[in-house]
Amino acid sequence: MEAYLDYNATTPLDPRVLEEMRPYLEGRYGNASSFHRKGQESRHAVELARERVAARLGVEPGDILFTSGGTEADNLAVRGTVMARLLQRRHLAVSAVEHQAVLHTAAHLEKRGCRVSYVPVDSQGIVRLDELTKAVSEETAVVSLMHANNETGAIQPVGEAARIAHAKGALLHVDAVQSFGKLPVDPEAIGADFVAVSAHKICGPKGAGALYIRKGVKLESLLHGGHQEKNIRPGTENVAGIVGLGKAAELLGEPEREEERTRVLRLRERLEEGIRKAVPDVRLNGPVSGRARNTLNLAFPGLDGETLLMNLDFKNIYVSTGSACTAGSVEPSHVLLAMGLSEKLARAAIRFSLGRFTTEEEIEYALREIPPIIERLRKAATEDKK
Repeated sequence: MEAYLDYNATTPLDPRVLEEMRPYLEGRYGNASSFHRKGQESRHAVELARERVAARLGVEPGDILFTSGGTEADNLAVRGTVMARLLQRRHLAVSAVEHQAVLHTAAHLEKRGCRVSYVPVDSQGIVRLDELTKAVSEETAVVSLMHANNETGAIQPVGEAARIAHAKGALLHVDAVQSFGKLPVDPEAIGADFVAVSAHKICGPKGAGALYIRKGVKLESLLHGGHQEKNIRPGTENVAGIVGLGKAAELLGEPEREEERTRVLRLRERLEEGIRKAVPDVRLNGPVSGRARNTLNLAFPGLDGETLLMNLDFKNIYVSTGSACTAGSVEPSHVLLAMGLSEKLARAAIRFSLGRFTTEEEIEYALREIPPIIERLRKAATEDKK
C-alpha cells in the first residue's frame, strides 16, 4: 500500500493526456515552425492547445504564450516587465511568501540596481494589503502575488492587489501555478496583467507552462533567437508538452471536476480530522478557510519535519516539508517564518496535498501509519534528552 500526498509538488500524468501526447512523441515529430505538412500538423496542435488553455482562463488564444513551465513564466512576467520599464520604473513589490521563481528573480534584479519591497503577511499567510499599499508607488513596475500558496494553500486577495497596483500605474503578475484547476482563475475579473500556469500541477506533463499577457503590455524577452511565440519566447516549441498542457486544461472544464474538488476537500478534511484526533497538539499552518481545498500544512511540535518525512517514506507515504523546489535545503520554510512561526516549529511542519487520483484508501492508510510513527519519534526524542 502507498499514499501519494504530494500533489502540490507534482501530479500523476492523466492517461488521457498521455494518449493525446503520444502521436507527437512518435510519428508527428514535425517542427511547428516548418511550412511543410508535418510542420503544419504540429503547428495546428500547438494552436489547438493555445485555444484550450485560453478557454479555461476565459481569455483569447492570442493572449497565451507557451513556456517551459511556471518558473519561466514567472521570470518572464517579473523580469521581463522590469527590464521593459527600466527607464521609468525601477521598483517591484512581491510578497514575502512567494515561490523562489519570483523571490530569486527579485533578488537578481535587486543586485542590478532595482529596489524591491518584500511585503509582509499576517499569521495566516495572507499578504497585508495596508503594507502593499505603502510599498507601491509611481516607481513600481510590477507587483507579483501568488494566487494560492504552494505550502499552506492560503488564497491571496489578488483582485485587491490589482487595484492597488493599477492605481499607481504598476502591473500585476499572478502566479496561479497552484490555483489553476483548484480555484476559478479569471485574469480579466482579477484585473491581472499576467497569469502563470504549469502543466504538471494539473495532471499534465513536466516541462510545459503558459503565461497570460494582457493585450498592450510590453515585455522584454529573456532569451534571444527565433521568431517563436511572438518573438518573446524563442526556441523550437515543445509540441508534445504543449499538447499535454492543452489537454490537461481541457479536462479541467469537465462537469465532474467540481465533484472531484468537493471529493478532494472531503478527503483533506478526513485527513486533518484524523491527525488532530490522534495528535492533539498538532498545529495548522494557514487559514482554516480561505485556502486551496487540497492543501494541509501541519506542524508537529517536538519533531523534525525531515525525519518525519523520511519515516513516512519508509511506509510509502509521500509528503513534503515545504516547496518541492527547496528539497535538500537546510533552511526552514520561508513561508512559515514569514507567518511568524519560530524556526523550530517551522522545521516541524509537513505539507500534505491531495489531488485527482487520491483515494479514500490512501487517506485511511496514512491515518493508520502516521500516529504510531509520531509516537515512536517523540519517544526517541525524549530518550535522547535523558
